[in-house]
Amino acid sequence: MDQTEQDRYFSEYIHSRVRTIPDWPIEGVQFRDITPLMQNPATFRRLVDCFVHRYYDYDIDVLACIDARGFIIGGALAYELSTSMVPIRKRGKLPFDTVSESYELEYGKAEVELHKDAVGKGQKVLLLDDLIATGGTMLAASALIERLGGSIIEAAAIIDLPDLGGSKKLQDSGIDVFSICEFEGD
Repeated sequence: MDQTEQDRYFSEYIHSRVRTIPDWPIEGVQFRDITPLMQNPATFRRLVDCFVHRYYDYDIDVLACIDARGFIIGGALAYELSTSMVPIRKRGKLPFDTVSESYELEYGKAEVELHKDAVGKGQKVLLLDDLIATGGTMLAASALIERLGGSIIEAAAIIDLPDLGGSKKLQDSGIDVFSICEFEGD
């Protein structure tokens, strides 16, 4: 099996194990639930391995994980890549001096924060979350990282929802994007 076939296999494998919850948290939203990926140890290992295989040879200083599902994969991935991990949290959740950024969600507004000492000038950062929808969270997180002097080498997610335009917005802003699988629609 060549690399392309292996990537397709892993993408289909992960895709088939994501649960869809219709009309949650509001009517019309098809929520992509990743908890089944973690309930099975073999599936969770394959999920983490997808990211490890992609980023093993990258020069990454910091893995920046977005609250909260980005943390689940982030700890295991940072361990495997021997890199630091920093949390990007919802407003009011970090105890030290922070920088913050507001953004639009697909169904509301929010704000994320990052400790001021989380990323140093010139550090190369991999940005990680579970899902890319409208791109607002990742764009806000990337603004925080860049404000602290870091540079984003890529934005990564388990799932991309390309119909919502987030991955395109990230790419249009100069950020490379990687996702393991995609889902059509909202």
